[in-house]
Amino acid sequence: MAEKKQVEQITSRDVDFAQWYTDIVKNADLVDYSSVKGCMIIRPYGYAIWENIQSIMDRRFKETGHQNVYMPMFIPESLLNKEKEHVEGFAPEVAWVTHGGSEPLTERLCVRPTSETLFCEHFAKIINSYRDLPVLYNQWCSVVRWEKTTRPFLRTREFLWQEGHTMHATAEDARNETLQMLNIYADVCEHDLAMPVVKGPKTPSDKFAGAEDTYAIEALMHDGKALQAGTSHYFGDGFAKAFDITYKSKDNVDVYPHQTSWGTTTRLIGAIIMTHGDDNGLVLPPAVAPIQVVIVPVAQHKEGVLDRAHALYNELKDAGIRVHIDDSDNSPGWKFAQYEMKGVPVRIELGPRDIEAGKCVIGTRHNLEKSDASLDGIVETVKEKLEEVRQGLYDIAIENRKKHTYDCTTLDEINKALEENGDGFVRAMWCGNEECEDGVKAATGVGSRCIPFDQEVLSDKCVCCGKPAKKLVYWGKAY
Repeated sequence: MAEKKQVEQITSRDVDFAQWYTDIVKNADLVDYSSVKGCMIIRPYGYAIWENIQSIMDRRFKETGHQNVYMPMFIPESLLNKEKEHVEGFAPEVAWVTHGGSEPLTERLCVRPTSETLFCEHFAKIINSYRDLPVLYNQWCSVVRWEKTTRPFLRTREFLWQEGHTMHATAEDARNETLQMLNIYADVCEHDLAMPVVKGPKTPSDKFAGAEDTYAIEALMHDGKALQAGTSHYFGDGFAKAFDITYKSKDNVDVYPHQTSWGTTTRLIGAIIMTHGDDNGLVLPPAVAPIQVVIVPVAQHKEGVLDRAHALYNELKDAGIRVHIDDSDNSPGWKFAQYEMKGVPVRIELGPRDIEAGKCVIGTRHNLEKSDASLDGIVETVKEKLEEVRQGLYDIAIENRKKHTYDCTTLDEINKALEENGDGFVRAMWCGNEECEDGVKAATGVGSRCIPFDQEVLSDKCVCCGKPAKKLVYWGKAY
């Protein structure tokens, strides 16, 4: 009975995807709403997912020579205004501090929407010689962007993220850095989050404010909408010139360094929910699951059951597996539904008959399949099951993307594909003109997502104007 009630708390994703998403973030104890409009309270279970994502990425960053720093959260207006294009790009979303206590400030302070200007001010002080380069910094922090329409994890006025900021002696070094970090994001998404992505540059009109080139990884959610999962930007020497950052070359000449920035946010948690979740709740990739394995004792009041369950718990814990044992007085049915709701990748059921037979029942969350497993060698069996979940989730996501990817050569074909099959990625050729990019969106509702590195020729004509095509573009509706 309890299991049925638990599942009924979630609206079917095929009935109302937006409400399904909201039901999951609430019922899986990921967030709560705050009295500050547009902001969210990330609850312990949700924050633990972020900590695991953070740990994976932080290790990857440090392996490539990056160091963590922390910058102030306030940016003086005069500093923000030093890079005109950058400030214009963020102006509509900026939150301003105008008073300190009861006293008006002589200069407004921006609550950071991003930290390029602060880093540039600092770089101007610490970069003097070619020997000081490269500077490879990363910051874990929160930022504020005054969004009008918000949804937990996907778009909130304050959110958590990491922002990398680096300086290099040459354009080649900086461009290599930009792509290296994009590839790290893609590897983390595809391997650790089991979420396939498309990599490539954004169109010129969709670049980050102040960047020469912006690269993105784009993922497709279960409902056919795209989600930008990470970006990496090459700035050239534009910010260096604006902030007068120079270094002495080996020839003792003053040279402007070349800059990058790159970032991902807590919207990755939203991406996990919308890529892998189902009508029973959250489904978590093992790498970021706060609990990778839950042990549910069955008939735990009988002699020896809890002792054997705790011995199994210790065995798995000692092997480095994040394991939890639920020995509460709730019914097994309630527990099954609870940990399905929370997306725990593997569940082990252990009762008196199982113990007597030297086995347990082991289930995998992504397909809700169960089988018997020997207690001998259980650690290796669990590790195999965790990998089975990771690969299974990836395969399901890939299949969904294939099902919702449409190759089109005309605007009519785009509209027909979307009408007959629902939202998804549209692959279509583009001439490179912004007017046609806008024209595709006006005529079909899908905007450019990225220009994939893996180029194909679907047609020699632009999908919009019919003139010679230059690039294959992924188009879609996006979160």
